[in-house]
Amino acid sequence: MIFAGVDIGSTTTKAVILDRDAGSEGEAVRGSALRLSGNLPDRTAKRVYLDVLEKAGLGADDVAAVATTGYGRRLVDFGDLVLTEIKACAAGVRFAPPPGEAVHTIIDVGGQDTKVIALSDEGDIEDFSMNDKCAAGTGRFLEMLAAKLELSYEEFVAAALKSKTMIQMNATCAVFAESEVVGLLARNVKVPDIAAAAHNAIAGRIASMTRRVGQRGAFCFVGGGARNAALVRAVTESLNKPVHVAENAQFVVALGAALGAQRRYEHLKEKEIP
Repeated sequence: MIFAGVDIGSTTTKAVILDRDAGSEGEAVRGSALRLSGNLPDRTAKRVYLDVLEKAGLGADDVAAVATTGYGRRLVDFGDLVLTEIKACAAGVRFAPPPGEAVHTIIDVGGQDTKVIALSDEGDIEDFSMNDKCAAGTGRFLEMLAAKLELSYEEFVAAALKSKTMIQMNATCAVFAESEVVGLLARNVKVPDIAAAAHNAIAGRIASMTRRVGQRGAFCFVGGGARNAALVRAVTESLNKPVHVAENAQFVVALGAALGAQRRYEHLKEKEIP
């Protein structure tokens, strides 16, 4: 059976096709697709869904069920199930856990929010913490500061990785952080050190969130932020624990949505049995 998950984020929209008749879990994902969400996330979601169907060589009629999740999960006119990002993220991590110790803490850094999810020994959601009130602590925060330094996002990350000095950014607001960057430049602080300080500031927020939900077990990093090597380094140092970066980290939530679509389909089928 074929199932689909669409994660409509504030910055990017992702889709995954899941083939539950595949020979192994490694072969189960038939395709994935991504686009910038833009100003019309509903239209983008439809395009991404069509993209992933084309990649998988499938048509819409081949899909048994579709689930949507993310910031724009209720904006689309297709789908059989709507899931919160928290549930979808946990399901995606459970499907493809890192080797070794069981995951008990998930870190998900997106464009507009950051989530830390605590899992039980059975993989159920026990608690979560979410930072969605301000851009500080999110991917958007780093993009803003990169622009302030007249760097691309990739250049900003590369600069942070070159830093050998630990300096602090005191601002807890993205707007004030931009002013602080100007002040650091005026004091002739090197750009790599400023870039590293911005990543460390986010890592510090993440560490506080993990303490609130009770950090234990293995840590798994997902979302677009997990693709940022400087942020992974900063989080690892801030937690003083190894952090596993999920394979295809940006698609974990969409994968979890596809798994949710499968569960709903199977539940409805069970109801049909006399």
